[in-house]
Amino acid sequence: MGLLGPLPGDANTGRTEKQAVADEADDERRFTAIYDACRQRVWAYAVSRAGRQVADEVVSETFAIAWRRLADIPDPALPWLLGVARNVLRDGHRAEVRHEAFVAELGRWTARPAEDIAEDVAERFAVLRAMAALPDGDREILILVAWQGLTPREAARVVGCSPAALRVRLHRARRRLTRAAGDGGLGESGGEPGTGRAGTRQQVRTMSREMS
Repeated sequence: MGLLGPLPGDANTGRTEKQAVADEADDERRFTAIYDACRQRVWAYAVSRAGRQVADEVVSETFAIAWRRLADIPDPALPWLLGVARNVLRDGHRAEVRHEAFVAELGRWTARPAEDIAEDVAERFAVLRAMAALPDGDREILILVAWQGLTPREAARVVGCSPAALRVRLHRARRRLTRAAGDGGLGESGGEPGTGRAGTRQQVRTMSREMS
């Protein structure tokens, strides 16, 4: 042991350095696993909120923050990441710009082959028009739950409210979506495929897969 601390060959120093290297490798592995598992979902969220032109930038900034705050990321990581992406979007893009970006995506999502069933196409148009007509907050809640498949508790973590408040907002957003769609196959009753809340969620999830 030297006067100012461990000598270069000290065994304790060697173990400390090895542990630091091991910890860094663990961090890199964890970050890579989170990135691989969540990158596409974060990108799809950014597209749905602000359009494709800025989605890559939002994803890059979100994961840069994630790397800096890796120790803060809980399991599951997706709600936390979407919350970061939401803040990135909120800081850089006004609500009206986000709405314009969502409307601009309609042409991409509604392009369908000619052989598709007409009723399915009509339902898709109804959902898209209804989503575009909703207030930004309602649209975000529906995107998180129906699009991203988050639970109300996870979605509440993203938007920064209580699960109870999120459930109230979700109920209102679904009701407004059904009303905006003019009940065109999206009513609250009935058990046929494509109807009711489940039908609305199915249509939105289908469009989400096509968007990614």
